[in-house]
Amino acid sequence: MSLNLKNVNKSFGKTHAVSDFTVNLPKGQVLGLLGRNGAGKTTTIKMILGLLVPDTGEIFWEGAPLDREKISIGYLPEERGLYQKSKVSDQLRYFAELEGMDRQKANQAIDYWLEKLEIPEHKEKKASDLSKGNQQKIQLIATLIHDPELLILDEPFSGLDPVNANMLASIIEEQVKMKKTVILSSHRMEQIETFCEKVCLMKDGKTVIEGNLSEIKQDYGYRNLTLHNDGELENKLQEWNMIFEKSLNEVKLKVRDESEAFELFGRLHSANIPIRYFKMLEPTLNEIFLEKVK
Repeated sequence: MSLNLKNVNKSFGKTHAVSDFTVNLPKGQVLGLLGRNGAGKTTTIKMILGLLVPDTGEIFWEGAPLDREKISIGYLPEERGLYQKSKVSDQLRYFAELEGMDRQKANQAIDYWLEKLEIPEHKEKKASDLSKGNQQKIQLIATLIHDPELLILDEPFSGLDPVNANMLASIIEEQVKMKKTVILSSHRMEQIETFCEKVCLMKDGKTVIEGNLSEIKQDYGYRNLTLHNDGELENKLQEWNMIFEKSLNEVKLKVRDESEAFELFGRLHSANIPIRYFKMLEPTLNEIFLEKVK
């Protein structure tokens, strides 16, 4: 295991920010860390970074206690931290040198990432002269410039338009292909589903769901069944007191499995209700999230 948090606890006064948090993240995988504001995500991240010390519990990297002097971490915080009056090149060089890069390698990396993110013209500008989206790109470069082993990205898509969000998604995908270990905290569930093999959903400092995403969805207990609605179907479902959602010419309802779906098809056939088409999908991560954080 690359990263292992075992029974980690952290309190602030009487508030238990993180309670018995345990997660194993194999090297080269992506963990989606989910939860509403105040769930304990940021506190957990700060303990991994060494900015906070756990009250109890242990954090390991490659089987040994995590030592920030021995592991290279790239951290993109939710709250951005650029120096607004400093030139982009100066502060990127500063961040790179803090991570042990010499000036020549830092300058090469700066030029590489500015070109890759399509903003080389901003190299000598002050951060305050850039748009919010371009400031986000500079912050991302500061996160990646030293080629870290472990990436922690907290709401990385915040402030990005769709084009830049797609660009960032492609960069994260590249990092995953390079077998970087990644923690991705985001409210954009579609991005979590795209990248993450493992997810951990937190609520009030506790782990509500943790494990392989595909297995969680497969074992969740229901499927989404969507049928074409020509009016007759809706009336019959209402007559049978079945709960469903209506959208345009479709109805969607929850079934436990395929056998329950085919049982419904049989009832509809017996009632002379035609089935023009249907689709059955696993619950989305967003549906699971909304159900568990209520």
